[in-house]
Amino acid sequence: MNIATKSMTMRASTITPAADRAGKAAGSNKPLNQASGKALTDLSGQPSKQRTIDSLQIGMNWFDERPGGLDRMVSALIQSLPAQGVTVRGLVAGSENVRTSTHGVVTPFAAPDAPLPKRVAGLRRAAVELRNARMPDVVAAHFALYAAPVLGKFSRVPKVIHFHGPWGDESAHGARGHANVMVRRAVERHVYQRGNLHIVLSQAFGDVLQEQYGVNARTIRIVPGCVDVNHFSTDIDRRAARTALGLPQDRPMLFCVRRLVSRMGLEDLIDAMFLVRQQVPDVLLTIAGKGPLMAALQARIDYRGLSQHVRLAGFVADEALPLWYRSADVSVVPTTALEGFGLTTIESLASGTPVIVTPVGGLPEAVAPLSPELVLEAGGFQALGAGLAGALLGRRVLPSEAECRAYARSHFDLPVIAAQTAAVYREAIDSY
Repeated sequence: MNIATKSMTMRASTITPAADRAGKAAGSNKPLNQASGKALTDLSGQPSKQRTIDSLQIGMNWFDERPGGLDRMVSALIQSLPAQGVTVRGLVAGSENVRTSTHGVVTPFAAPDAPLPKRVAGLRRAAVELRNARMPDVVAAHFALYAAPVLGKFSRVPKVIHFHGPWGDESAHGARGHANVMVRRAVERHVYQRGNLHIVLSQAFGDVLQEQYGVNARTIRIVPGCVDVNHFSTDIDRRAARTALGLPQDRPMLFCVRRLVSRMGLEDLIDAMFLVRQQVPDVLLTIAGKGPLMAALQARIDYRGLSQHVRLAGFVADEALPLWYRSADVSVVPTTALEGFGLTTIESLASGTPVIVTPVGGLPEAVAPLSPELVLEAGGFQALGAGLAGALLGRRVLPSEAECRAYARSHFDLPVIAAQTAAVYREAIDSY
């Protein structure tokens, strides 16, 4: 489990080239020194005394209207960067309510479901208006499709690319055609090659950026995902949370929140529950989320005879998530592919609930520094079944509620990650 022991003390550090880790010469990809030495704040999140800089954040959708991991990160940065001396303006697909609710900080350029040409035209128009009103010091791009049409309009401004995941590869795991996937990968490559610096959520995604898109390791910085720890750190205990949600008090409970798509490993998780039930007969797993696999997953639950042990809860609002995490003895992230970090891991820990993860992508990097016992030895339903049963029966020693919360707050709270992000922005400006 070597990957599980990579410490997240690499915060805001450069990526180690993949060739170096394989014991080969990396040549021109030799990494720079750690960027964290220029951090705006220490890890306590105290305000910076450095000059204020202005950023333009190019996102995807607005989290309050279309929740997603990327959208949550953009929303969190827009909320927390000003305290680090970084003013923000945002561009996202959304309704006019976005402009109103953010007091004009975020500009919606088109509805998310508008035809692509209309979205691109609105995006270009809005970008020009923001540029003419005030040229930003740095452009931060979070979504390749919306960055591609407008980066050229900021030709004299340094650009930081936030790599949230391989957009083309993620679509390849769905029902997209080959041509569609190839076009997405081409758009990504075009955007990533134009970045002055790149922020990734983990060493695992740094590898992807190097190996699949040819990005030089010198430009890559690791800044993990962030959560609003106060939002998830509720004072409600497990019994009260279960009462509020109408859940039984006398059953061991597991919780998983995922998009219902194939790469999330939910098929393996359901199959694993067949094994867990043999050792923990009254176990109950709740899977929250929506997606195209809803009917297929319910059919799998019924086929396995698990209707009394696995429930599909559908979409759970962000306001209710802390209660769901708090109600569980253990949460689980069973991803099988393309997981750069897994914000749900930190949400669970911030709620005081330990989380079991598969050894996929950046998941081990996120939780192993707290406890290697949180990382399974392998993927697949058998490892999931053994690990979850062991956790519920006490054979797998997991961190306490207090340890989970302290780890989340010290490593992933908004001020901590905003400070690291601001340091990368300043580095891009200073080296431009």
